[in-house]
Amino acid sequence: MGKQATEMLKGTLEGIVLAILSGRAAYGYEITAWLREQGFSDIAEGTIYALLVRIEQRGLVDVEKVPSEKGPPRKVYSLNAQGREHLEEFWRTWSFLAERLEKLREGGK
Repeated sequence: MGKQATEMLKGTLEGIVLAILSGRAAYGYEITAWLREQGFSDIAEGTIYALLVRIEQRGLVDVEKVPSEKGPPRKVYSLNAQGREHLEEFWRTWSFLAERLEKLREGGK
């Protein structure tokens, strides 16, 4: 992934993770693995874990500690009502920006 794509991804990664969690609860490594399967190979696990801490502190997710076969319990994140509202706002903003960018690409028509 090029520098420009990486910078654009930084601005949307929170929304992407919230969208993943809107479909099912997951822990950090699961989210990272799914992103990599989708072609986001440059995303470091640490980036996802830091983002999860931030969205937890902001009250956008609920966290449950689940026993793990390999080591300490895993923190499983699920989107709560406040997170769903935040995700809806993300999609509204995304749609607004995508429409405007498409108009610019078409020459401002």
